[in-house]
Amino acid sequence: MKRFFPKRIFLDPEVRDERLTRRVLARCPGVPVEAPDGASWPDDLERGKGTLRIARNRGEFVKPCPATPRYLCCNYRILDFCGHCAMDCTYCVLQSYLSSPVPTLYANLDRALERLRAFFRENPRGRFRIGTGEFTDSLVLEHLTGYHAEIIPFFRDEPRAVLEVKTKTDNVDGLLCVDPGGKVITAWSLNPPGVIRTEEFRVATLAERLAAARRCQEAGYLTAFHFDPLIRHPGWEEAYRDVVRLLFETVDPDRVAYISLGCLRFMPALKPVVEERFPHTRILYEEFIRGEDGKMRYLKPLRVEMYRRMVSWIRERAPKAVLYFCMERPDVWERVLGFAPADREALNERLVAGWERAAGLGRATGRQAPGP
Repeated sequence: MKRFFPKRIFLDPEVRDERLTRRVLARCPGVPVEAPDGASWPDDLERGKGTLRIARNRGEFVKPCPATPRYLCCNYRILDFCGHCAMDCTYCVLQSYLSSPVPTLYANLDRALERLRAFFRENPRGRFRIGTGEFTDSLVLEHLTGYHAEIIPFFRDEPRAVLEVKTKTDNVDGLLCVDPGGKVITAWSLNPPGVIRTEEFRVATLAERLAAARRCQEAGYLTAFHFDPLIRHPGWEEAYRDVVRLLFETVDPDRVAYISLGCLRFMPALKPVVEERFPHTRILYEEFIRGEDGKMRYLKPLRVEMYRRMVSWIRERAPKAVLYFCMERPDVWERVLGFAPADREALNERLVAGWERAAGLGRATGRQAPGP
């Protein structure tokens, strides 16, 4: 995969001396650096994605996942280190969710670590999955920032949390020389090659993602995989079954913490943005219905059909894999898996148990992932 390098950098003067800023500038020789005075600020996504802003995060670094009302949430926490993404997927919610079209890296890393320490002081009970891939791709900038290589030691020493690094890249070189200590999950969003070619741009191929996952496992990292969004298209059954086959021919299923499944869903406001930016795509013209959360979703029988097939294919090759659905109602869980977690805390414990089992901690503590 070709690495991202910005065509321009907008640098807020107050973060000029931050070590993260100095590292990025040193790795982008010859790239023009400007003050973000608005005179030449990109006003559209096409130009914005070729630019990088380096700024201070003035808000909260550790946030709850923006859960969907009336659908089962997994109690994920977000470490907000960057806003927007240099990649370009047709279905990406960030196109209509974030106001700025420019990927913005938050350079005040020491403040992020302070807020992580404060989070654990303020939450003395419980175990947490904290991820960086909610408002951007976790690793698309890693060759420039070294961000995750620097924060992994914090999680390695924190007994109550695991860091999830979610990506569509193969940009893992900087991680391989860092000992994760069983506390880091490198995770990939997966789709068939045909979907990647037509709906996901500036990303790694399926083969590149799986090869990177194998390299991470060999370096001691746990892995996770997200079939989200699952996209209905002609031949989807064969296409997704082949992805599952390739996945477990490449990685060790015993080192997989968990696997998520989620069908394509979107707020109505995203549709006109996609129609304008990606007139070729047809993924928004399937059989959708507005859910209780206002999002457009495939009809429930179609979602259940996709989930049942995916679960059967995964179970054939990884019978112990911990599976979960992203933002689905309990009745869908019941119809597909035969059970539903009682609430978000129970679902979080299921996934924590999957992490422990994959890390070898489950055998030491006697914990098992609840449910089938």
